[in-house]
Amino acid sequence: MRLGIDIGGTKTAVAAVSTDGSVIAQRSAPSGRGPLEVTRVAALLARETVALAGIPADAVGACMPGMVDPDTGVVRHAVNLDVDELDLAGGLRHALDLPVSVDNDVKAAALGAALHVGSSGGVNTLVYLNLGTGLAAAVVRDGRVLRGPDGAVGEIGHMPVGGLAPCQCGQIGCLETLASGSGVARLWRPESSQSADPFVAAAEGNPQAAKAAAMLADGVAQALQMLAVTCGPDRVVIGGGVSRAQGLGEAIKVAIEAREASSDFVASMHLASRFEILPPDLPIASLGASLLPTR
Repeated sequence: MRLGIDIGGTKTAVAAVSTDGSVIAQRSAPSGRGPLEVTRVAALLARETVALAGIPADAVGACMPGMVDPDTGVVRHAVNLDVDELDLAGGLRHALDLPVSVDNDVKAAALGAALHVGSSGGVNTLVYLNLGTGLAAAVVRDGRVLRGPDGAVGEIGHMPVGGLAPCQCGQIGCLETLASGSGVARLWRPESSQSADPFVAAAEGNPQAAKAAAMLADGVAQALQMLAVTCGPDRVVIGGGVSRAQGLGEAIKVAIEAREASSDFVASMHLASRFEILPPDLPIASLGASLLPTR
């Protein structure tokens, strides 16, 4: 049994995973703030998960946002967790007395997505597209996460695609300003009496929510097109908090159809048949973290 630890900006989740990829036990709690608390909460949940599973763990894989060096296990600039620098691998290794591997949360989730899809259907190249506050992707080819010399493979959220909206990366008009939670919030913020889902609010007649929902769907369609021509995935798996919006999948297909209607080239890529949205209760990042290679 291996442990997969997913340290998120608000919640830390731990899954005990068997050799066949099934989840034996899970625990979660609000994430700690700052290097010491981030590690302490993760280690505490790991111990609780092992106790719940009733089986000793052989190794630990952990993931979190920020700039992660998988060779050293050091995480930098995880600003949502008040972490400037953290030796996550070293801290968890000391606390749990087990081998520990560490990676970026989106890259780990991509491994979990690959496990979810499986090897059937000729899926040699898979892309995991994470729709959260921001937008990021990771590419898995033949079971391995692609990184590039600077680890930036998949960071399509910071590709400028036009528009005047400023991006947190310092550029203007990045794809993330369209296809993300922050992009939706720029156009529409729900009132206390409204659903937080822009598609639900749009169906209830809110014009700003409708505008935000249409922008989100078209932004994701644009992301799928970009991934198709740059990475050539057999499958794109969409996850993240924003992916739980009701009707998102159908709205993306409508946006793709509009693009196909004006371009035979886009139509030739059959984008609508190449993506799926993950079930909301699947602990994809924890699963992927448990698959990280032991160091």
